[in-house]
Amino acid sequence: MAHHHHDDHAGHHHTGHHHDHADIDWGEMAPLLEAQAELFTPLYEHAMAWLAKRQTEPGLVVDAGSGPGVVACLLADTFPGARIVAVDGSEPLLERARARAERLGVADRFGTLAGELPDVLDDLDYPADLLWASRSLHHLGDQRAALAAFADRLGYGGTLALQEGGLPARFLPRDIGFGRPGLQARLDVLEAEWFAQMRAELPGSVAETEDWPALLTAAGLRPTGTRTFLLDLPAPTTDRARAYVAASLARTREGVGERLDAEDRATLDRLLDPDDKASVHHRPDLFVLAAQTVYTAVRPK
Repeated sequence: MAHHHHDDHAGHHHTGHHHDHADIDWGEMAPLLEAQAELFTPLYEHAMAWLAKRQTEPGLVVDAGSGPGVVACLLADTFPGARIVAVDGSEPLLERARARAERLGVADRFGTLAGELPDVLDDLDYPADLLWASRSLHHLGDQRAALAAFADRLGYGGTLALQEGGLPARFLPRDIGFGRPGLQARLDVLEAEWFAQMRAELPGSVAETEDWPALLTAAGLRPTGTRTFLLDLPAPTTDRARAYVAASLARTREGVGERLDAEDRATLDRLLDPDDKASVHHRPDLFVLAAQTVYTAVRPK
């Protein structure tokens, strides 16, 4: 489905999905999603620069699963001659994307398309020269079939840029001065189990070895590169980064908190308590370190 990756724009691939998708009010989530994507802008800018070096100026660029349009507007910036289409399943998020394009002066070549991936891509007027899919693929049950559909919407010589995987984000030192050291590593294990369950419960779910270059090849594309981009916001960090970490850990607490032992749960609660000087709201050692991987492949002419 088109809108299921936005809260992943910021952070590792499972953060933010501890809700039943149908229950999420995307309009309500939108400001948070936008702020998170803005926080990750340095990472996306590096990814865009890498893409631009490997790409002739595209005519049509599609952001498949665009959320509130932060990355779609960066694509508009990177490719000033291109028309950009932000595709998403949530109209409230697309409204924000259009407003953002207006603010940034790119609205004259910025369009939106509402609907569920991958079928909504059939509504594009013409094939894409660059299709960017950032953490939207893993919310589609049959990833192999979805990649084939993405490939089908590319013009000959067009590029699919797939952002999947990377590393779980880190916010805190291993030993934070209370509780058992290594909390984030233990949270990662629970998040990974949660992610596997989320994938298994998707409609039409097919288990797939996540060898993305092999899957891109199977979709009829020629892999052209893989690169991992880093977001490194060292301590002492900004209020915006603190807000992101607090929101991210609060979703983790909501999603997997009951599966933590009592000590880890108490540690996490303390980290989230705004009145506690040792919480993420106040700690001087808080940072954000994240790595996200982009795979590119071309539709042969």
